Amino acid sequence: MAAGRFVEMKKRGEKFVVLTAYDAPTARLEAEAGVDIIMVGDSVGTNVLGYASEREVTLDDMAHHIAAVRRGAPGVYLIGDLPFATYESEAQALASAARLAQAGADCVKFEGARPEIVRALKREGYEVCCHIGLESQHQEGKRRQGKTAEAAAKLLADALALDAAGADFLVLELIPRELAAKITERLRAPTIGIGAGADCDAQVLVVHDLAALGTRDFKHNRRYVELGAALRTAVAAYAQDVREGRFPAEENGFSMEAAELAALEKIIA
Repeated sequence: MAAGRFVEMKKRGEKFVVLTAYDAPTARLEAEAGVDIIMVGDSVGTNVLGYASEREVTLDDMAHHIAAVRRGAPGVYLIGDLPFATYESEAQALASAARLAQAGADCVKFEGARPEIVRALKREGYEVCCHIGLESQHQEGKRRQGKTAEAAAKLLADALALDAAGADFLVLELIPRELAAKITERLRAPTIGIGAGADCDAQVLVVHDLAALGTRDFKHNRRYVELGAALRTAVAAYAQDVREGRFPAEENGFSMEAAELAALEKIIA
């Protein structure tokens, strides 16, 4: 089982790195940089496709982008999201998982405490990543979860139930670091945190947030480079050069050989 090596890393206390990608060039760069797992999340909807929310992402969207990422990073472990309303029953979850696996996913991810869906997928040989805390598909607004003792206890119970059902990974999003640490300590499955503190077994960020390509920043994010500002500056410089005749310059094109040019002039004369 490919996911087993990450369980072994957890046992050894070794952290691993997860990052989203939605296209082949980004996936290739992430693989070259040493990312352990690429996640093709339904965040493709709001970061790439211009959708208003993750709920608009379709199974076709996910399969298309998973296939692109797989072409860019053929050797990297790949987790793909099951989109909203594509795992409402065991049969539907299996059909949806088959579609993502065919596109190139090594593991399928879904939101919510659905141990029965985990068991159904595992029976058919799928590796499964679960996701609790903030669930963008099912909750309005991106708000912190598990803030009260009662809510935290419910998330811990959900995590234990998913682990017992055989989940291979568990994403913990926007929950208190203390709760994430308790869940991580008690689970066999590795935890992948986003806004859940440093005690998770792995961390994931949206690559557009990391690179400042979006219009918003988040407390759980760190902007490692301002690619958005750099791209905007580059495009503005290009536009000005075109309008003022500085691009393309002589070195940006090529000419016909003199004999061929002379022959052409005879033909068209």
